[in-house]
Amino acid sequence: MIIVVREYKFDADQVEDVDLDEEVVLDSKGRRITEARAEEMAQEALARVGRPSLSAAGSTSPEVKARVPAQLKERVEQLARDRQTTTSMVIREALEEYLAHH
Repeated sequence: MIIVVREYKFDADQVEDVDLDEEVVLDSKGRRITEARAEEMAQEALARVGRPSLSAAGSTSPEVKARVPAQLKERVEQLARDRQTTTSMVIREALEEYLAHH
């Protein structure tokens, strides 16, 4: 059996272990994925975990921390859910809007 990997997504219960040294599995460029290559791919994916820097490539974005009342935090979280975004994005947008007018 030959399996060609593209950009598919599967639930954990849909996936079975495959012995990549016995089964022929090809990536999107037609290259064979062996057990060793799968390990390399996993390490590369783990190295990319997280979002890109907001400042510059290869750097960590600075953080701004503030304590807020519980009710304000709940409002930010609700707005993020309503917009299907993150609380960080809501806070960044609010801060940019505030600073643009002051």
